[in-house]
Amino acid sequence: MKVLFAASEAVPLAKSGGLGDVTGALPKALNERGAEVRVVLPKYADIPASFLEHFETIHTFSFNFSWRHQYCGLLRGVVGGVTFYLIDNEQYFKRDGLYGYEDDPERFVFFNFAIAECLPYMDFVPDIIHCHDWQTALLPFLLKTRYAFDPLCRSVRTVFTIHNLRYQGVFGQKLFQDLIGMDDFWFWTSGLEFHGAANCMKAGLQYADRLTTVSETYAQEIQTEYWGENLDGVIRWRASELQGILNGIDTDSYDPMNDPALDTPYRGSISRKRKNKTALQRELGLPVSESVPVVGIVTRLVEQKGIDLIDRVLGDLLDEGIQLVILGAGDYRYEEMLRGAAKWRPEQIALMLGYDEGLARRIYAGSDMFLMPSWFEPCGLSQLIALRYRTVPIVRETGGLRDTVQSYNEYTGTGNGFTFASYNAHDMLHTVRRALEFYRNEEDWKTIVANGAKEDYSWSRSARSYMSLYSELLPLRKETDRWPVIS
Repeated sequence: MKVLFAASEAVPLAKSGGLGDVTGALPKALNERGAEVRVVLPKYADIPASFLEHFETIHTFSFNFSWRHQYCGLLRGVVGGVTFYLIDNEQYFKRDGLYGYEDDPERFVFFNFAIAECLPYMDFVPDIIHCHDWQTALLPFLLKTRYAFDPLCRSVRTVFTIHNLRYQGVFGQKLFQDLIGMDDFWFWTSGLEFHGAANCMKAGLQYADRLTTVSETYAQEIQTEYWGENLDGVIRWRASELQGILNGIDTDSYDPMNDPALDTPYRGSISRKRKNKTALQRELGLPVSESVPVVGIVTRLVEQKGIDLIDRVLGDLLDEGIQLVILGAGDYRYEEMLRGAAKWRPEQIALMLGYDEGLARRIYAGSDMFLMPSWFEPCGLSQLIALRYRTVPIVRETGGLRDTVQSYNEYTGTGNGFTFASYNAHDMLHTVRRALEFYRNEEDWKTIVANGAKEDYSWSRSARSYMSLYSELLPLRKETDRWPVIS
């Protein structure tokens, strides 16, 4: 079974968030189960030179998309045991960062065309192309329309994964038509119209052979009007072909026993874990105390992540005697709010704006609790990493948080964290207070931590589900292989 992952980022080459973690780790788990999975990405300027040394150029050519005639280079290399392809075009990808440019629509339309154009030169004929988020959502559409008469392209089956429905790649109708080369009739009959604009995500939802998203609860949520981001009707239409498959984490990388970023390696020992807490307190200039509860937050500082709930009851939270350690960046208003709070209570709040992988790992290891009061969360990886580092998550019951964190029940001794249902600041505050009550009872706390260690949050479980899904698609490929070529 040969699978090509089409994505805009993948660790270790390029990452801006959880998407990169998924598309970097899942291919390894699938390969271990007997698949042959390769990954295609843009050749960003940010890819470290140490990785580029492993790549060679295997083909260069030019092709047309709409009226544009563009150069395309195809590179191949092996990094971390996975074969990667890079699409090279300096006009589009030789710049700082991955996203955020005015011409992002043109950049990623080119990327989708380039993948289809490069298929004959990859020395690898995929049975399935697995597309991720809006940046590659046009590919299933292109394979079934523009490239439908290419024998290689028409036989490939496609899977499209929604990592976050909020980000859809919506841009103007006329720009979209200009980039794709569509007249008005084709645009309106293609089903890509979206409230007078064009929508890349909608293309993936309509034209991929199978759809997945990153947790079972999120798969149900996005079929509702409230969470469906104006695409719930399309998703309900494809509901029988939509599957929620929970993400995992790379448990070899996220291993507190073998993580070089930590002060003290540990497995299940709370006393050794707390040595990492005191080391973190010293590093961040907080008063050093093993007994003071440390609550960690590693997140993007955006509306989705529930930062406004923290703002609403921050004084009450700090009055509980906790230390709050925050790492992240995002909206200016949240950054300014947290800057002010850190100046107000410097002995209780340590704020680091930006992102530092090593520090993030030390926060996971050094915190007693990890707070995720998200408004919505398709899957979430932070709670899984926290559990791996024996840090107790406090989360709102939404998406993947609901699927992975079960509230502690003191009567049955079950549960690996603490949860609240309503998106309400005082519900969150009450839940934090409840967690602190059990934190002060050493035996209860040991039970909660031990419960969190029992679950398997590796990619192995997810890989089994994806392998089953791919197997369902293979007979469809064999059937279309027998279709006559129309010229």
